[in-house]
Amino acid sequence: MKKSLLLVVIGILALFVAACGSSNNDTTEKEPTGGNEKETTTYTVKHAMGEATIEGTPEKVVILTNEGTEALLSMGVIPVGAVQSWTGDPWYEHIADQMEGVEVVGTESEVNVEAIAALQPDLIIGTKLRQEAIYEQLNKIAPTVMSETLKGDWQENFALYAEALGKTAEGETVMADYNARVEQLSTDLGDHLTKEISMVRFLAGDTRIYHKDSFSGIILDQLGFARPDGQDVDDFAEKGVTKERVSAMDGDVLFYFTYETGDGEGAKMEEDWLNDPLFQNLEVAKAGNVVEVSDTIWNTAGGVLAANKMLDDIEDYFLK
Repeated sequence: MKKSLLLVVIGILALFVAACGSSNNDTTEKEPTGGNEKETTTYTVKHAMGEATIEGTPEKVVILTNEGTEALLSMGVIPVGAVQSWTGDPWYEHIADQMEGVEVVGTESEVNVEAIAALQPDLIIGTKLRQEAIYEQLNKIAPTVMSETLKGDWQENFALYAEALGKTAEGETVMADYNARVEQLSTDLGDHLTKEISMVRFLAGDTRIYHKDSFSGIILDQLGFARPDGQDVDDFAEKGVTKERVSAMDGDVLFYFTYETGDGEGAKMEEDWLNDPLFQNLEVAKAGNVVEVSDTIWNTAGGVLAANKMLDDIEDYFLK
């Protein structure tokens, strides 16, 4: 009787231990797939609007920022839906060939929630700056990750996007390649870095002088270029520049870019300034060092692909 009782107790303990072993907090689940088992990983991403729990590897991604679109493409992810580029029909020229078949879901400022829902995404990436008011709607469609804002230092948001995609390693590789290129180009530029680089933007009804905390300003700073005294400041830009401030545009080289939407107003502002005797009397203009570059690449797109193309422009101008 004692032996029988001991065997029963041992059996009960074995069942209890087995039951405990099957209950744990591992976020990796196994799904049966035709006799085989497939692991599904669930991970949580903290972002500007809270936390998002993402199951598996996102395959149908909707991106709601222009710089975010570039981030996805650089990591080999083609979104199912994206906001339209600020210029282009509907995409910037430098990404158009990679965006075939991607659905337009509005613009950064006016997102089409119904179009997003119709795509049945498993991840949405946006920004609090533009889409805070519709976050709850988006989050009901799919896990939604929001950056805090959009600014010149695109690398901060890039890291968040890579984490949301479950591609942190791939993202780190993209960043390492970019930073290595900046370092090499900075070395190659040598004494060119002592030249003071001025940046001016023309757009409808406004002329701006761009400072260090802009997309192109940060890249110039990473390379180590000098800037004119009035532009060597840690803010975005001086807006509403009048002809009385033309001297603030002077430098050793002046790069200018024009935001043109098709109505001719941006181009009109550019022509007015470039043909003005006050502008033509600048030392940089008299030296023939006023250079037109792409507004999309140097300012509007704001992502890693544009950043690399801006490095191309600098290399071409100074080294080729």
